[in-house]
Amino acid sequence: MTRWIAAAGVFVVSLDSTVNIAFPSIGMAFQVPPEQMRWVIVCYVGIYAVMSFVGGALADRVGLGRVFSAGLALSGIGFVIAGTAPTFAWLLWGRVVQGFAAGLVYGTAPGLVMLEAPPEEHGRALGFVTAGIGLALTTGPLVAGLLVEAFGWPAVFHVRVPLALIACGWALVALPAGSAAVGHRLVSLSGIARAPVLHASLLSFIANAGIFAIWLLAPFYLVERRALDPRLAGALFMLTPLGWTLAAPLGGRLADRVGARWPVVAGLALESAGLLLMSRAGPTTPIVTLVLALFSAGLGLGLFQVPNMAGVMAAFGREQQGAAGGLVFLSRTLGTVGGVLTFAQIVAARRSQVGFEAAFGEAFVVAAGAVAAAALLAVTRTGHGAGRQASPS
Repeated sequence: MTRWIAAAGVFVVSLDSTVNIAFPSIGMAFQVPPEQMRWVIVCYVGIYAVMSFVGGALADRVGLGRVFSAGLALSGIGFVIAGTAPTFAWLLWGRVVQGFAAGLVYGTAPGLVMLEAPPEEHGRALGFVTAGIGLALTTGPLVAGLLVEAFGWPAVFHVRVPLALIACGWALVALPAGSAAVGHRLVSLSGIARAPVLHASLLSFIANAGIFAIWLLAPFYLVERRALDPRLAGALFMLTPLGWTLAAPLGGRLADRVGARWPVVAGLALESAGLLLMSRAGPTTPIVTLVLALFSAGLGLGLFQVPNMAGVMAAFGREQQGAAGGLVFLSRTLGTVGGVLTFAQIVAARRSQVGFEAAFGEAFVVAAGAVAAAALLAVTRTGHGAGRQASPS
């Protein structure tokens, strides 16, 4: 039951993928250019990057279930604020609240399932939660296209209010007593600064920075440059998270059987290939090429995420699983912020000189190169596998 509740919570939070498809509509509503839309992402992701670690560490002291449920309740409030925003600044404040709440959910969900599962099933347990994230990222863009076309951009926030409340109620009622705090020993700086933890965190930073070339730029390419119907654009955009969803359980099983190293390397290599193919997208690129590029990038990220996460979680003791899960999402989301700022700046700086299509391609080349470098770096990993837990001092 705990796995299902954790997956439901991250599903609700990860439906933030609906917002990406609404970017063009939000930009037109508030008269802001594409590069300014980065703040809709940064105000959300930047906050939950920090709160995922803070919330996870707090949960180790007061209870994972309590912090998880509080995050879902606060998410509902954030959705209301953003969906009723009369100005762009008001919308950004709503995103700050959502980021605070998402950090509490993301920072505690991995710890909830890790404490429930036996060591030999840690990869599969994390794969289940990660698949919940991927499912939301898959369905979100498709649903967003329908919502924006029928009701306008506020609907992508309004639709999640009842979902957050339902998930919160379920968590409050059904989370077992074992979801309470399991210890009070805080993670030390020396525990975080160990080479395997830093190595895995760096790889996560790069992989998630790279994929945000798609999250940030693909909606503008599909809707504005290709003039695709929002529903078709949403269907294409969902291919990246669909690949993630399908690959996450496989990555978890591989982590349990062979360890993290080679699934991580293969995932990064596949993600890089997809991003590089996307860099060639232009006004007449065949749809089948876009399908292959978007799906491959997501498939690679999904194959990478769970083994890499399992390796980090296994490096910490049971009493520190909240902080460990928060650290995983901290590195992910710092990568997201770095990717958003980098790719938005590339497009903003180069668009006036070479045009949007060329600037778009350059941003994807940078993303593909960074992820390829991460794959090479992962080859040098000395190896850590899921299912082996240490208790750092």
